[in-house]
Amino acid sequence: SKPSWNIALNNQILARVRALFDEQIPFNMELGLRIERLGPQDVELRVRMRPELVGNPHRGSLHGGVTSAALDTAGGLAAFLAMLDELEEGSADDRIARFRDLGTVDLRVDYLRPAIGERFSARAQVLRTGRKLAVTRMEMHDEQTALVAVGVGTYVIS
Repeated sequence: SKPSWNIALNNQILARVRALFDEQIPFNMELGLRIERLGPQDVELRVRMRPELVGNPHRGSLHGGVTSAALDTAGGLAAFLAMLDELEEGSADDRIARFRDLGTVDLRVDYLRPAIGERFSARAQVLRTGRKLAVTRMEMHDEQTALVAVGVGTYVIS
């Protein structure tokens, strides 16, 4: 049985992942992606509608590229956290350094309805982790909790 994470180390890593996400990834900042929940089992991001993110000016709906980017980002974060959970040793610095190895291998998004509203949440859960890959399932909901898109992503984690 693998040892559980040291709670202090876990909290330090999650705080650093938040800071990296919020302050060092320009694309996330451009889209306005914010972390709502960040844990070893699931991730939730939020994005607020802005005029620059509209994809269909007649409907006022969120651009599909924003939807797919939010789902991909949530899936990648979930994969990264699952990979961290599998590591049995190493400092916070060593574990965070593994973030640079993360990459999307495959992403499938199904758009179920126009994303119309002011706020959207993208959630991701890990379906499976292996030694080199992780597979996640993602959902995007509008502020009324209606499901607007689903996705499945595969990520390199080593």
